[in-house]
Amino acid sequence: MTSSDGPDRLTNWREREARVFRVLPYGGLVLGTLLALVVPTPKGLGAGPTLAVAVATGCWIAWFVTLHPGWQSRLKLMAVYYAGLLAFAAVLVAASPWYGFFAWVGYIHAFPVLPKRWRIAGVTTTAALVATSQGGGLAIALSHWPLWLVLVLFNLGAAGSVSWFAMVGEQEDAKRQRLMAELGEANRQLTDTVRENAGLHAQLLTQAREAGVLDERQRMAREIHDTLAQGLTGIITQLEAAEQTRDRSADWRRHVDNALALARESLTEARRSVRAVRPESLETARLPDALVELGERWSALHGVRAEVSVTGQAHALHPEVEVTLLRTAQESLANVARHAGASRVGLTLSYMGDVVTLDIRDDGVGFTVVEPLAARQPAGGYGLTVMRQRVTQVGGELAVESEPGGGTAVSASVPALAGSAG
Repeated sequence: MTSSDGPDRLTNWREREARVFRVLPYGGLVLGTLLALVVPTPKGLGAGPTLAVAVATGCWIAWFVTLHPGWQSRLKLMAVYYAGLLAFAAVLVAASPWYGFFAWVGYIHAFPVLPKRWRIAGVTTTAALVATSQGGGLAIALSHWPLWLVLVLFNLGAAGSVSWFAMVGEQEDAKRQRLMAELGEANRQLTDTVRENAGLHAQLLTQAREAGVLDERQRMAREIHDTLAQGLTGIITQLEAAEQTRDRSADWRRHVDNALALARESLTEARRSVRAVRPESLETARLPDALVELGERWSALHGVRAEVSVTGQAHALHPEVEVTLLRTAQESLANVARHAGASRVGLTLSYMGDVVTLDIRDDGVGFTVVEPLAARQPAGGYGLTVMRQRVTQVGGELAVESEPGGGTAVSASVPALAGSAG
């Protein structure tokens, strides 16, 4: 059975019930009239008056039931109809007991047209009329009233049983209608929810796409700063130094070679950044070794001693964490070279259980730290902002301590997320 069988069966049952309600009275009326005319009873009204009452009865039913089916929902009007129906039935039964075939229509019409408290009266009256017809007519019923009373009680018992089942069926029908209405409302709400969820899903996709675009822009901005900007700054610094030492061929050549090396390294790192590949130094060595190599290259390039130390048990970290710490060290050293005028720099990588900390200290000129840190930095650069974004993105914290003439200390603390040992 499909989900639509229940409503379809209920609709078909109501259509059949409506046809019985409208058609059956005419069948009983025609049958009773034919029998009354073919087999007339003594002391009846006669064929003419009986036929006239039968026609009037048919017109009464046609007017209220056939021609105006919508009136069935108007209880007061239907009460008038039912009273007239019983009155016509009483006259016809008195005229001929054969109209008992019509009188029992009162059982059928009592339930659709009468309120519940009036149905008992309608059924009782109908039972009396049917008992009268079964007893042979009004005259015989009056003369043999004990028999008539037995027939009335029998009809009441039979009608009561049928009525009880009809009332139970009506209650079940009302319950089904209520359940169908609730189910329809639930389906409507579900449809609205699905439609709303579809809209939210589309909105989330749009927001996720926009967020992805923004994240990619920020990533590219950081990578460009960490590769191209730093490389170009170093190249410019070396070329300016070469310009100042053009009379000393050895120093001039050294600065030019440094500029060429920086250009090649920057180009390589820029290509790796576009492909979202880790820095080459982390591809070939562990983070502590990469920091040592970075310190040595930076010292050789700028002539400032950079010491790198490692504390705790070194172990492989998540690639993004290692990239963050390496880029932080690169940016800090670049800031020292551009702004600090330091004579010494120290880098300390500390493995402390669940946290890894990188500290970069210099003895340069320092500066006044303004919060928020991203709002201002020496020479209006972008480096501290990039460092903070990187560190925050991996769930870490960045702290900067400095004062004019007192040097600068940068500390990046990040979660020690484990990575592959390879």
